[in-house]
Amino acid sequence: MREHSGVDLQAGKEYFVENRLAPLLAPHGCQNFSQFIQKLARDNGPLRTKVVDALTTHETLWFRDDSFFSALADEILPRLASKSRQQKIRIWSAAAATGQEAYSVAMLLDAAGRKQDPNFDISRMQILGTDISASSLVTARQGRYNHLAISRGMRPGFLETYFKREGDIYEVAPHVRRAVKFEQFNLKDDFAPLGKFDLILCRNVLIYFSDDLKRQICIRMRSALNRPEGYFAIGASESLMGLEAGFKQITVGRAVLYQPML
Repeated sequence: MREHSGVDLQAGKEYFVENRLAPLLAPHGCQNFSQFIQKLARDNGPLRTKVVDALTTHETLWFRDDSFFSALADEILPRLASKSRQQKIRIWSAAAATGQEAYSVAMLLDAAGRKQDPNFDISRMQILGTDISASSLVTARQGRYNHLAISRGMRPGFLETYFKREGDIYEVAPHVRRAVKFEQFNLKDDFAPLGKFDLILCRNVLIYFSDDLKRQICIRMRSALNRPEGYFAIGASESLMGLEAGFKQITVGRAVLYQPML
């Protein structure tokens, strides 16, 4: 896991690993974990991908962390919407899981833009959602969620405005779905092909990496930002303290964000 995805499964995770991987044994002709590990060592990709998918956390919800999304809605996204009249704005939701974060940003961005200009077109923006999990990205690309998934964190008014209901399934509005592109991406890989961004969200994922890998990722995130006005966001329980990644901390509303140091 550490070699392939950067996720550092430390001591004490044995039950978690057994519980997550046990369903993979029989379908791959293995009677025990020793046989499974031998098969995994010879694998050239597909089985390894299944293991990473099983052992990574796909926990997500809409508008996760009210302080952060209020800062986006009240200050950051209106600024980006205004700038979009002169240039293409790009936003990256890293570790996007099943898409709720990327779509939350898109909906807030659309709302902010229409408040400034009734003819605002969200296609002026480009929102990229990436994740290492292929199965999570299937759901993200479809933009279809059941009642349980849709209820977790949804803000008042957004369900009626940005979703179409079909029975127990809620589908993201077409114009919002078209603004968000999802790609499979490993944060250990080269960021250069992704291009530059005005806002990068890498929230609640750095906690799974070693300090050295955290630092490497953050340095590459800084290089992927448009400078000096680009914004970098991590989870409320995370910190860049001690990483020396070249960011300065700023406060926006009640949220902490980061910008590249000059």
